[in-house]
Amino acid sequence: MAVPKKKVTRSKRNMRRSHHRLPRVNLAECSNCGELKLPHHVCAACGHYNGREVVVRVAEGAAS
Repeated sequence: MAVPKKKVTRSKRNMRRSHHRLPRVNLAECSNCGELKLPHHVCAACGHYNGREVVVRVAEGAAS
């Protein structure tokens, strides 16, 4: 059975964990409405992608 021979110090433990953080979210600005969105994704606010509307947005009052 594997057992540590020496105590791992706080410094060594924290240096090992230095890469365990979450990656930074890369956001891009929508060219149509200016909202922040993920790159290469359709804008959730206006439905545009690559300069054209790909998802038709329905007005909230007209849904009923």
